[in-house]
Amino acid sequence: MGSIVSNNSRIARNTLMLYFRMFLMMGITFYTSRVVLQQLGVEDFGIYNVVGGVVAMLAFLNSAMTVSTQRYLTFELGTGNAEKLKLVFMTSIYCHALISLIVIVTIEIAGLWFIYNKMVIPDNRLDAALWTFQMSVASTVVVITSTPYNAAIIAHEKMSAFAYISVLEAALKLAIAFAISFGNFDKLIVYATLLFVAQLIIRFIYSAYCTRRFEETRLRRLFSKRLFREMSVFAGWNIWGTLAIVFKTQGLNLLLNLFFGPAVNAARGIAVQVQSAMALFAGNLQTAMNPQITKTYAQGALQEMHRLVFRSAKFTFFLLLILCLPVMFEIDWILEFWLGEVPAHTSNFVILMLCVTILNAIATPLRDSAAATGKVKVYQSVVSGLLLLTLPAAYLALKMGGSPESAFVTELVLFAMALLAQLVIIRPMIHISLRQFLLQVMLPCAAVSATSTIIVATMKYIMPGIPPVVNCLAFALVVAIIAYCMGLTHVERCFVNAKIKSLILKLKLRQE
Repeated sequence: MGSIVSNNSRIARNTLMLYFRMFLMMGITFYTSRVVLQQLGVEDFGIYNVVGGVVAMLAFLNSAMTVSTQRYLTFELGTGNAEKLKLVFMTSIYCHALISLIVIVTIEIAGLWFIYNKMVIPDNRLDAALWTFQMSVASTVVVITSTPYNAAIIAHEKMSAFAYISVLEAALKLAIAFAISFGNFDKLIVYATLLFVAQLIIRFIYSAYCTRRFEETRLRRLFSKRLFREMSVFAGWNIWGTLAIVFKTQGLNLLLNLFFGPAVNAARGIAVQVQSAMALFAGNLQTAMNPQITKTYAQGALQEMHRLVFRSAKFTFFLLLILCLPVMFEIDWILEFWLGEVPAHTSNFVILMLCVTILNAIATPLRDSAAATGKVKVYQSVVSGLLLLTLPAAYLALKMGGSPESAFVTELVLFAMALLAQLVIIRPMIHISLRQFLLQVMLPCAAVSATSTIIVATMKYIMPGIPPVVNCLAFALVVAIIAYCMGLTHVERCFVNAKIKSLILKLKLRQE
């Protein structure tokens, strides 16, 4: 029982640190973008983004390796095998060194060809663009080699360090944005160079922190061909899963452009920004819970693992519902207030994409539990295959005269099918009870969703004159109360009550 309470407290504390990081970084990032745009000007700002985008195309490769490294480190932390933990870390260092080499060779060949032959860059800015490109490649390599250290911090659940270092990185970028306003020099070249220096500083801080705090991160001559192959295969299937999402996302964008033109792409682009902001909230909670899911599996504590998966799915679903439902009902006002002129279809796109995001709250813990086992071949093959079916299905819907919204309806339906497939595939992998998952997660989520939607729709109908901001707050409060009363068990309500009381007590003590 003490272990469960300790895990709950750690998850709650780590989640708060990740939210602190998210809000601060979002504020700094938005302001930094504004300052950089003012200092570089539209042309140079566009050059930096398009050239940097060439390098970012291989980001999915590093993302897949990050998942692999974090899984193996967390697993060995769960088993308590210190020697194996050292071997995993050093093997991951070699893995990321190989990825760095692949990125350098691929980008230097393909990227330079693309810049010289395809990109539209003014002749007088070509040298600056090439320098920016090389600095972007160098920065990317630094980020890749830093990944094992980032994964170690998350695996050890030291989210406060992760949060503080991330905020420092954002602050350095803000300082650079102000620094380029002084002096008479080529601001694009200086900006790209200073960003590379900032990445080096952050890379040194990550490695220094880990070396002092975690024994396994101290460099030594250790390598395992078997482990290298195993981690690479695991990462390979994750790359396939990531590629499926990339192809699905970009494929839908191309289909919309093919059938309806760039105006609809603009509407989708706005919807993606809203969806990404909402997904950040869910991601922070699930990032805090993921190491515990892997560690409990490694320890053979499957019942505790099931409980974490259930709670992660349910709590994240309710959190997103509290955030998303008010947005859905006031989306027209929100978009008009934010943008002024709103492209057609934007509101419907946002609503449909938020539905996918809410469903993904249930899917993500299942994916994490599959990763914990290390056996993701069947899982990634089936689930990624279903997601890729979105493209031909959406094409048929549009070809038959469907509206732009029909593409996103197709995506939502296939995502729901993929969720059911996940449950069937994962059941024998972690010996989870489908009946218990349906009763403890799916049913409460469905009940809270239906009840909240009916009550919020009724409030919207009978109180038409209420300011939209007040409506959003009222709707969020209503959903939160319904989720608390209908969605949580007695034990879960006691846990939430204890956390709220603890927070209030800490605030009182600080005021005194």
